[in-house]
Amino acid sequence: MEPDQLTSDLFQAIIAKNTLKQSVYNNTYQTFAIFKSIIKQLAKEFQDSKLYKSSNVTFEYKNRGEFEVELKFAGDILIFMMHTNVFEFSRDHEVMKLPYIKEDSDRSYCGIINIYNFLGDSFKYKRINDLGYLIGRVFINKDTHYFIEGKRELGQLYRSFDKALMSEEAARNLITSAVTYTLNFDLLTPPYEEVKLLTVQQIQTTLDNMKIRTGKRLGFKFQADREEEDAESDSMPPVL
Repeated sequence: MEPDQLTSDLFQAIIAKNTLKQSVYNNTYQTFAIFKSIIKQLAKEFQDSKLYKSSNVTFEYKNRGEFEVELKFAGDILIFMMHTNVFEFSRDHEVMKLPYIKEDSDRSYCGIINIYNFLGDSFKYKRINDLGYLIGRVFINKDTHYFIEGKRELGQLYRSFDKALMSEEAARNLITSAVTYTLNFDLLTPPYEEVKLLTVQQIQTTLDNMKIRTGKRLGFKFQADREEEDAESDSMPPVL
């Protein structure tokens, strides 16, 4: 028995939405594969260079699984994580105002690759309470167009959603920008009031399970940080 028109329309809508999300997922997965390849290539280039041979600085690639990859350098770690779900932007998001999206609303569905910055020592000493920071996230749609929400180098360079097409060159520029930002994102001394007290349990705990959290920006923001962020928001170009 053939379904009635209402049921038929429902089935077609299910198929169309699934096809769209599968296309976005595939593009995001392929983009993440490019990221892995570029990070591995950068690590090899560094290790083959004279600079590496004359220093004790690490620049290492580590595959953490199908949806995670790690880049370790100069005391920092960048972890790139692909989310396995597909998302749509909220109605009040800046992207939804673009002619590019209004021409085809399906373009607003995106996969996401998050970029987190951790301290290398947090993993080395298994400081499970240490913090990592989301420094950027990459959105990829069904057309393999992308844009980035992020800090400084990341957020200001890749915001032309209608024109930016993901490629090996784009991925390399993005990754090197993430490294550049991380190098300039320094560890600040935590507030005195936050670390002035220590329990007996904490002092008896080994470094492997230290409960005193460490992070690059922990518990406060310097005035310079606030001014920098205000300047970033004032100078941030609109999504074009």
